[in-house]
Amino acid sequence: MSTPHRATATESLVQSHRPGSEPLRVLSASGQLGYGIPQASFELGLQRQPHFIGCDMGSIDPGPFYLGSGQMAAPQVMVRPDLELVLLGAVKAGIPLIIGSAGTAGAQPQLDATVALVRQIALQHGLVFRLTTIASDVSAAHVIAALQGGTLQPLSADVGGSPLSLPTEAEVLSCRHIVGQCGSETFSRALQTLPDVLIAGRACDTAIFAALPEMLGYPPALALHMAKIIECTSLCCKPAGRDAILAELSLDGFTLESMNPALHATPASVAAHALYEQSDPFEVEEPSGTLRLADARYLAIDDHRTRVFGAQFSPRLQSTLKIEGAAFVGARAVLLAGIADPTMLLHLPEALKVVEQRVRGLLPGDWSMYPHVYGQGAVRPLPEAQHSRHEAGLVIEFIADDAELARAAAGVVKQNLLHYGYPGRVSTAGNLAFAFTPSEIDACDAYRFVIYHVMHNAPMTDIFKIQSREIGESIAAS
Repeated sequence: MSTPHRATATESLVQSHRPGSEPLRVLSASGQLGYGIPQASFELGLQRQPHFIGCDMGSIDPGPFYLGSGQMAAPQVMVRPDLELVLLGAVKAGIPLIIGSAGTAGAQPQLDATVALVRQIALQHGLVFRLTTIASDVSAAHVIAALQGGTLQPLSADVGGSPLSLPTEAEVLSCRHIVGQCGSETFSRALQTLPDVLIAGRACDTAIFAALPEMLGYPPALALHMAKIIECTSLCCKPAGRDAILAELSLDGFTLESMNPALHATPASVAAHALYEQSDPFEVEEPSGTLRLADARYLAIDDHRTRVFGAQFSPRLQSTLKIEGAAFVGARAVLLAGIADPTMLLHLPEALKVVEQRVRGLLPGDWSMYPHVYGQGAVRPLPEAQHSRHEAGLVIEFIADDAELARAAAGVVKQNLLHYGYPGRVSTAGNLAFAFTPSEIDACDAYRFVIYHVMHNAPMTDIFKIQSREIGESIAAS
């Protein structure tokens, strides 16, 4: 006996929704899934009968560690309940669920871990659905080919504020993981499989929310502008929050409404969101082109909702691909201390240099020391006149080939700095204050960005692997 055809959530939406007949209701559930979804707001959003639910699950903002290690930034004790909430909400409502940047950095181990949790939830609740995944890992061979062909370029600035140089082939091969930030074009290909649930590895935040509206026939400018705002949920509101937000998209604009009645999407708060993670608030670079916001308008409907329209979009002839790669540096230990002696603070730069050299004579091996003096320019460079002279926080990181050597360097430096003799000292000990003991802490492995670049003419279909599978079929059959 043949199994009767079951229309998937995406298939039903594509067949039933016509732009212009009614607004497309898009529910953004989480700005970064795994840090808690306010349930009351999410359930209020479900009551509004959204056409699909989107969730961003990751970012490169936490730095290279999660990309390099393949671990999730969010604690699993939080990730599973968040996934359970949105998965149950979408499947029971019969609407698509789209998740991007699975497991933080979207590398294969993180995508696999996210899918494993989804399978567990499906098994627990007896859910049946079609799952499509997008693997975002980029092979070293693709990167080296782009490097040799001159199609790999640094971004204008990396996360530290200055461009990375082009990597060598050896540096590319040293990366533990390399991912590409897939855009709407790749999401659209994945949506052609008509999934109930779509989970992507590393993804452009806007693509999570813009690809399906574009596939349905909504203008790319409006779809992308809407996506740029709602991917952070109610962060665009006054006061800002993490609650779910609903966008109602039509052919000439979209309306924003937080599902928390105390958070208000005002014209000023929504327009200000154009500054979020952007060097230019009027031009937003997307993989497929440039979103132009100079003519965008923001109109209050009432005290709680804002209508947005007027954005323009200039497509590129060839999509670009942002790629990110992280390489292992070494094991890391951190020494934490405070300094409250004004005289010690005056001599601290010299003291750190002298103590480091002294310890290198005592502790052989390949280890590095990186001091960060909070109150004297650890966050950003400060002129001498603004340096704290009463109290400062000292964070020194030590990186070595193994954790034992890194921890040993931290301990020996601590003891020598604690008793360092400097001009004007009135006591023979007590240079440092410790909030707790031990003051030397294992701080995981250290990674660095080797690749934070743009690849032109990237072979998107070769790089991004799309796979569909049925979840819970055996449950349904039984």
